[in-house]
Amino acid sequence: MKKLLLVAVGLLLSLSAFSQQWGVVNISVCNMRSTPNFTAEMVSQALLGTPVHVLGISDNGNPWPQVQTPDGYTGWVHYAAVTLLSQEEYHAWNAAPKVVVTALNTLIYQKASACSETLSDAVAGDRLKQLGSSGRFWKVGFPDGRVGFISKKDAQEESAWRKRLDNSPQAILKTAKSMLGFPYIWAGMSPKGMDCSGFVRTVLFMHDIIIPRDAGPQSREGERITDREKLEPGDLVFFGRWKENGQPAVGHVGFYLGESRFIHSLGLVKIGSFDAKDPLYDAFNTGRYLFGGRVLPYVNQDPDLTTTLTNPFYAE
Repeated sequence: MKKLLLVAVGLLLSLSAFSQQWGVVNISVCNMRSTPNFTAEMVSQALLGTPVHVLGISDNGNPWPQVQTPDGYTGWVHYAAVTLLSQEEYHAWNAAPKVVVTALNTLIYQKASACSETLSDAVAGDRLKQLGSSGRFWKVGFPDGRVGFISKKDAQEESAWRKRLDNSPQAILKTAKSMLGFPYIWAGMSPKGMDCSGFVRTVLFMHDIIIPRDAGPQSREGERITDREKLEPGDLVFFGRWKENGQPAVGHVGFYLGESRFIHSLGLVKIGSFDAKDPLYDAFNTGRYLFGGRVLPYVNQDPDLTTTLTNPFYAE
């Protein structure tokens, strides 16, 4: 009888949760999995403060929401990683003033002091509700209602951050180089570790640019550059093979730095070169190079190249 009661309670919780078809990521980096299980393959990640659509709930003892992120990606996440919200609460979160984490890695404290106990870690791109300030700290709110404090040197008011954004190729490549040596993690999409397309996605998101999650869809955005000699710094470079039907099978991506060099995540974030005379010559990737892609001029022109001001997930 007790067991049946517990099952019934779990089912009610699941059904109640699914009546709330919106949510916001509640932890610094949320792992998204192919099936609702911790042992399942990780398919992507989402950052703290990211609004998501809840597509369903699987409850095998612990509820696992299936969510869709602003770049259109779907995956299963543990219930502790996402706060489920009503439509009104979701709108209120999106409309609230935010603080954007700009440091690659930092901590959020329980009190306005670095000597205080921690409440959470945070990474670049995380967003929290701005609740005020206390000396050298922002007072911030989490989607689940927790309140903490983050150093002002590690985060900025979202409105001020947008005004100061430099989305020039030089600024974006400087951000990319700030992660040299960071580890490759399959499906990773944060400074804690990134795969190749996750590295591109992370760097651009730090400049408020939202691009599709995977290398294949990324290669279909903007303008294709077929002549390698015409690549410009900040262009994307794609690698893989050509299929028998003449279509590309894209399997890898990075940023072009200029002077035949590119930066990418493979084992770790590193710089390679197409030039056989360069000490950084990368024969393997030179041999599988396909073409380049110019995306920066097409932000907010192509439907899948958006910002947090224009992506509908952040406006709903």
